[in-house]
Amino acid sequence: MTQGIVKSTFPVLFGYIPLGIAFGMLFQDLGYPWYLATLMAFFVYAGTAQFMVVGLLAAGVGLTEIAISTFLINSRHIFYGLSMLNSYGEWGLKKIYLAFGLTDETYSLVTTISLKDDFKKEQPFFTITALNHSYWVISCTIGAVIGSSFSINTQGMEFTLTALFVVLVIEQWKKIKEPLPFMIAAFSSIVALYLFADQMLLGSIALSVILLTINNLLRGQHD
Repeated sequence: MTQGIVKSTFPVLFGYIPLGIAFGMLFQDLGYPWYLATLMAFFVYAGTAQFMVVGLLAAGVGLTEIAISTFLINSRHIFYGLSMLNSYGEWGLKKIYLAFGLTDETYSLVTTISLKDDFKKEQPFFTITALNHSYWVISCTIGAVIGSSFSINTQGMEFTLTALFVVLVIEQWKKIKEPLPFMIAAFSSIVALYLFADQMLLGSIALSVILLTINNLLRGQHD
């Protein structure tokens, strides 16, 4: 059973290695000590948000905006945790860690893995979460150490973030196949770029939330 659980995390391992190394190298390019990349990987543990932070730090964005943006980007993980409350038993601190470790990839594994005994989920769930977490921390650390030890031209590597967001948009489109949210996002970004140039990201997010809320309220009135 344990061997099968470990093998089920291998796709995550092979996906985390290049992304984690890329993040570590880009983060090191900012001139911070390498171990901060390790700490961020351990405590933040969010690929999209971490790449976003690299771009924001490089652009000289303030810590408040970075903190708010990171929270909003990762807010979907709150719903991951809520949906798993019934699956996770009264496991004390393990339950808190399992909720913290629910990345997209981990959530996919723990919700699809087949277990013979539904009453013995604690160890398999913990193993999957801990392994995936360790893959990410180790990969980010390797990238940071490489970046601090060798002079490497990382020009163009920042496109990793753009590519990651493009993939996320494509995945979202496949799931909802509704153009309105994407139109709202594009409109909000253009407006925020002209009206809130210094706070473009927060402005576009706030405007998108307002427009989506109005749209949902209007739909509710017609239902």
